[in-house]
Amino acid sequence: MKPKSALAKAFKGRWRIVEMDTWPDRDYLDLVEPAHITFEGDTDGEIVFDALKSWLDVRYGARGGTACAEFSWEGHDETDPICGRGWVEIGTAGRLIGHFYIHSGDESGFVCEPD
Repeated sequence: MKPKSALAKAFKGRWRIVEMDTWPDRDYLDLVEPAHITFEGDTDGEIVFDALKSWLDVRYGARGGTACAEFSWEGHDETDPICGRGWVEIGTAGRLIGHFYIHSGDESGFVCEPD
């Protein structure tokens, strides 16, 4: 499905997670496959790092005049069900800057670059 909104188009595609505050070890982030967040269509996407793989429910808008994608997510970490929420905004140098929250668990800031 193609994104309909101009804001969704700004985020569309696969973005490589290049930094996470809580989990700085690159080998950890890329354990199963390269760490990434992907935005597809107007509401769908996925986030993958370590052994976590989840599907996103995305809403686009603005924060302080900057384009933003807020999302809830649900998936698994190895075989355990897991869920949470997060957001990203368009930063400088074509990067995405965001924050990822695990329900009743850890949280981390993160930075992405186009993949």
